[in-house]
Amino acid sequence: MEFNLSSVSFVSEKNFLQVDVSSVYDVIIIGGGPAGLTAAVYCMRKGVSTAIVIKSIGGQMAETSAVENYMGYRYINGVGLVDKFKEQVQQFGIAYDEGHTVVKIEAGAVKSVWLDDGRKLAARSIIIASGKSWRKLGVPGEKELVGKGVAYCTICDAPFFSGKRVFVAGGGNTGVESAIDLAPVASRVTIVQMLEKLTADKILLDRLFGFSNVDYIFNSVVSGISGGDSVSSISIKNLADGTIKDYNADGLFVEIGLDPNSSFTGDVLNLNEHGEIEIDAMCETSSEGIFAAGDVTSVRFKQIIIAAGEGAKAALSACEYIMLSKK
Repeated sequence: MEFNLSSVSFVSEKNFLQVDVSSVYDVIIIGGGPAGLTAAVYCMRKGVSTAIVIKSIGGQMAETSAVENYMGYRYINGVGLVDKFKEQVQQFGIAYDEGHTVVKIEAGAVKSVWLDDGRKLAARSIIIASGKSWRKLGVPGEKELVGKGVAYCTICDAPFFSGKRVFVAGGGNTGVESAIDLAPVASRVTIVQMLEKLTADKILLDRLFGFSNVDYIFNSVVSGISGGDSVSSISIKNLADGTIKDYNADGLFVEIGLDPNSSFTGDVLNLNEHGEIEIDAMCETSSEGIFAAGDVTSVRFKQIIIAAGEGAKAALSACEYIMLSKK
């Protein structure tokens, strides 16, 4: 399954307004994935003044090669679905900021959102929909070789590995999806799985097993990555006997899960043991007037359709909070 990211142009931003640091918004939304963008639509339809701060439009959704379980679409690629979401938001004159990271929030009757460029935004309520980021291996050579053969986004980087020997760290859904995307272009794909078997969904395994150029190394982990200008080999450790073997490689895709983007909440909100923001059934956090939705939260299942629904719920809760606070 191939997808050329460079062939896609996101919709223009003619209807977006500049974020105003002198304003006190009713709602500030942090995050531009399915939860954040859906929350934006619901807030704007309710008529509350809204700003949305996005590090990278689409989040994980933009890095998904194929979406086949979002209602209304039998098949759509991730970037295409992001475009649809963004077009929906664009019909409103929402205050929009893309490319900056939130570094801190502060609670209070008027809440503060601090950005990485030093700006401080103010709002009566906040919806956090900041999603998750790819987890790193933390092994020697990984940091030095990112962009030189070490990658985390298959849909972005698979075309660069045409005819190459590549490895995938991780045998869950994301790892298997990565291998499925790589198999048509790479000469050989090897999945390195720390367990005794792959743990991806059956529908994904059925597709994977249709490729003859994919093999597997079980009960093992990547313990090191070597190379100069690019990856040349990786070291794989057998967890049963501790032995380490080096393999020639042109690339490594790290697909071992994700970590919630919640560090900017500091001690303002309660987090669970996984670093996810704890919320109740109404997307309320432990701090009054601060709501959260999507993969950054403690909601168990991480799916685009669930994130979108949670974003709608968080928006309705935030709008209700604003309405009651103004009485």
